[in-house]
Amino acid sequence: MPIFKLPDPDAAPIFPAPNLAEPDGLLAVGGGLTPPWLMRAYANGIFPWYDKGPILWWSPDPRMVLYPDALRIPRSTVRHLKKKTYCVTINTAFTSVLRNCAEMSRPDQEGTWINDEMIAGYEALHQQGCAHSVEVWKDDTLVGGLYGVAIGAVFCGESMFAKADDASKVAFSTLVPLLASWGYKMIDCQMHTDHLARFGAVEVPRSTFMAELSAFIGVEVSLAAWSMP
Repeated sequence: MPIFKLPDPDAAPIFPAPNLAEPDGLLAVGGGLTPPWLMRAYANGIFPWYDKGPILWWSPDPRMVLYPDALRIPRSTVRHLKKKTYCVTINTAFTSVLRNCAEMSRPDQEGTWINDEMIAGYEALHQQGCAHSVEVWKDDTLVGGLYGVAIGAVFCGESMFAKADDASKVAFSTLVPLLASWGYKMIDCQMHTDHLARFGAVEVPRSTFMAELSAFIGVEVSLAAWSMP
């Protein structure tokens, strides 16, 4: 399959069909990271992931997803939740979460894909109410969190970080039940990791993911969404 060259960032966003992606999921190169480009991508099951150079867009097959009712919380995380080891907030430190995710050292990769251009794009999405963060605090110190993009009844998870024991797991384990209560149907985890599989995430064929995405992005969620109970 060819890797498609996208229009300039100032042009109207347009993407090829996801099923035209390479076997590794790479679909296209170029385009922009403004809100119109990002939201058009997520609505079509596509996400950006690159380090340096032009923007790379992906649509892997299979796709890792978590259905909220299938969440499994590790025992160690349950203990933290019961003891209220941490304080959890929503959308109170979005940029700090992004920057911590960017700076987090990860054993399975070199460097980070969350560069300044990415941060600016997701900050703009956050200002429009489309991108959200969950923060985990120990006293007044940010020790963990995650962020992602909401579209319809789908939450597209992007990244998480932890600087204290189980802090990112606490963020995820707090968010998923809230998503279920608000009417969210699916969490897009993008690529397989053992970490997400332990939470109950599963791989599904891209065709299944695309059919469910198409159905779920038209579903309205609770007016209480993205506020703590």
